[in-house]
Order: sequence, then structure tokens, then C-alpha cells
Amino acid sequence: MPTNPRPASSVLLLEDDAELREDVLLPGLADYGFSVVGVDTAAALYDMLRNQGFDAVVLDVGLPDADGFSVAQAVRAMVPGIGIVMLTGQGNVADQVRGLNQGADAYLVKPAQVEVLAATLHSVLRRLRGSEKPKLDPRWQIDTGQWCLVSPQGRSVPLTKTEQRLITRLAGTLGQLVTRDELVLAVADNVHEFDPHRIEMVIHRLRRKVLSRCGEALPLVAVHGQGYVLHDEPQPDA
Repeated sequence: MPTNPRPASSVLLLEDDAELREDVLLPGLADYGFSVVGVDTAAALYDMLRNQGFDAVVLDVGLPDADGFSVAQAVRAMVPGIGIVMLTGQGNVADQVRGLNQGADAYLVKPAQVEVLAATLHSVLRRLRGSEKPKLDPRWQIDTGQWCLVSPQGRSVPLTKTEQRLITRLAGTLGQLVTRDELVLAVADNVHEFDPHRIEMVIHRLRRKVLSRCGEALPLVAVHGQGYVLHDEPQPDA
């Protein structure tokens, strides 16, 4: 299973709701492999953009010190090639059109699931990079920089930190059995506090997510009572 290594994408998040920012969005995006920094005002966002480079900005429409639509316009003027994803509690079409017309690449209505936000960011960044559309390959691939699994048809599945560790361990011995204990060692930050049965839950969720997003099964074969074998091509028993 080939890998496509590159640095993690950097994201600047503007959200004035401290609980949503600190407890949900920042750790959630980090769990999907993004290097993410959070701020709570437009002034802080502008300051960060002047001093650091970012691949994308996620910003809320409702802000204490500025109008989110104006912020999107200003960000686009400051950094023309940056990706911009807007979040809002207002789902009316007029606001969506306004946001897109004023510089946003995508517009999501809150509460947006972190998985959807991560997938949207990946999609926006692929479009902006232009030439990075995945080439069709008969094998499954891992995009390590983007923390995505790429199907033979070029469809990508964003991976959480646990899923990325699991797939990377399995791909390290492609076509060979990896025991449950070995997978626990690969994914757990603390093996003594990790429930081994979580491995089955992670694999079940990953298989379901891959099938939903790609329309084809992940070539991961369970060996009863022992562990799992990952292949990079479709398997009849996957």
C-alpha cells in the first residue's frame, strides 16, 4: 500500500465560542491530522496571517468584532491562495451565496460534524492545489500528510489519529497477519488503559466509513481469534 508523504496542512480557526473552539473544533481537526491554531477575534486572525503561513482558514460568520463575510473578503485579499471555509448558524441560501461570492470556498451550517469539516478542508485544499487530484491506481494508498486513505478510484477517506495509526501499522506488514495485541500497541497512548475490544470497534467504524465514502470495501481480512491482514487490492473476503 503506497504512501504519499507530505507535511500536515495548517489551519487557522476563528471561532468566538470558547467551548466549541477549544473542546470540539481544535481537538477534532487535530485528530484528523491538521496542524491547527485557534483565535477568537478577527483582529487576532489578521495578526496571525501577517506573521504565519496557513493553508486554510475556518471562520464563523457571527463574530464579536467584525462581520464574518467582510473577514472572508479581507482574508482573500491578504492571502489570495488560501482556502476559506465559513461556519454559520444561519442556513438560508442567501447567506450561503453571499459567503461564496465574498471569498469563501465552502460554507457549512453549524453544528457541522468535525468529520464533515475535515473532509471539506481536504476537498478545498485539493482543489486549490490543482495538480494534486489523485491518480487512479489499482491499489489502495495512504496519503500520510493529509491523513487520508485513497481508494483505487481516487476517492479519499479522512482518517482520525487512531485510524491512521491502525492503517499505518497494518500497511507496514502488508499481506501479513497483525495480531490484536500488536494493533493495541500501535494505536494506544497508554496500553494499560486501552480496552482491546476498541480495536474491533475502530475497524468496524472504519470499514463502514470507507464503504460509505468509496462505494467499495476496504481490503482488510479478519483472521478469527488472531488479528487482521491488510491488502492493497480488493479481496473476496474483505
